[in-house]
Amino acid sequence: MKKRIVQYLKHIIFTVITLLVIGLSVLFYLNGTLKYGQNPLRYNMDKEGPYAFYENDSIVSVNYVRGTKEEGFYVDSKKYNPDEKARLSCQFPIDSTSFTFQLETAFESPKSIYNDGNKILAISDIESGYRTFRDFLISNNVIDKNLNWTFGNGHLVLVGDFVDRGFSTTQVLWFIYKLEQEAKKHGGYVHYIIGNHELYNMQGQYKSAEQKYFAVASILGKQQYDLYSKNSVLGKWLSSKNTIELINGTLFTHGGIHPELADTKITLDEINQINRANYYQYYFPKPQKTIEQLVTSTKKGVCWYRGYFKDDLSQEDVEKGIEKFGGKSVVVGHTLQSMVKKLYDGKVYAIDVVHPKDYISMWPSRKSEGLLIQNNKYYQVLYNGEQIEL
Repeated sequence: MKKRIVQYLKHIIFTVITLLVIGLSVLFYLNGTLKYGQNPLRYNMDKEGPYAFYENDSIVSVNYVRGTKEEGFYVDSKKYNPDEKARLSCQFPIDSTSFTFQLETAFESPKSIYNDGNKILAISDIESGYRTFRDFLISNNVIDKNLNWTFGNGHLVLVGDFVDRGFSTTQVLWFIYKLEQEAKKHGGYVHYIIGNHELYNMQGQYKSAEQKYFAVASILGKQQYDLYSKNSVLGKWLSSKNTIELINGTLFTHGGIHPELADTKITLDEINQINRANYYQYYFPKPQKTIEQLVTSTKKGVCWYRGYFKDDLSQEDVEKGIEKFGGKSVVVGHTLQSMVKKLYDGKVYAIDVVHPKDYISMWPSRKSEGLLIQNNKYYQVLYNGEQIEL
């Protein structure tokens, strides 16, 4: 009897170990992580904001959430005329730091093509990780410890999905907004390329948003889709951005370029114009096949395409889409990688990696990566500033 019990226990232990090994193998294969140790400050909403909305053509209402769950919440609101050049602040609860920026309420869409030969640093899929984003930029000499722009006339390219799946969406967006202002003063550029999660937020699809933002909207007396609507400053700012750009010979887009686009006469400007016209429209396929359907498709559109990783593409398939728009290569996010990678003989650079989270610990621990392009060379850049030529 004792022998049978020992054998039974051995069988259970063997089964558990086998399942654990299989589970960990799958986790690593999918570039996954185990999340634990959630910081209680993730729901701290005192001084959360600002949330800025247009009241009419000349007045902007700027709102901060104040208070606590125990004592109750209220809205601290102030109205500004755009001519006042108001300076606003945004706080990050974990380390009680904040940054300031000037309120600007009129936005122009950026160009689709840049050609100045200056260096480029690209990063994608930050997913509401303000601290991770900030510290990566400090380590890679884009900003200093006081958050001042130090990248000169360089291009900082943000390849989509900087929102959702985290508790610092507001901080990330205003930080990018601030960086744009700083870069412009030094002859540099911040390129915010729209990804599918930015589209989700403009279209009121909040399946990936943290519950915190439902609470914020409610306290403000609004629905969550109002936070990035055409009537919000951040929404109007987001809706001015592009979905694809050509910078010094390299294309940047969140998903990728479907080979079918190479068979059309469409230009980069037209892709961006079509997408901007549809930022607040839900996508539903229609019977007729049009260029607009191709550009905005959730399968083939530049914000969504995963074909470099999912389809059986030839080198020619990949190259004809890139060459169609005058590019030497394309940099994409959207599809998760174990590290920044060079694919298809250097025609595709995949830069979506698992970044650390502001308020949640992960196992295995993750470190940010990005891509530096300088003097026609491509470098994997690490969280600590180290550069590895690809």
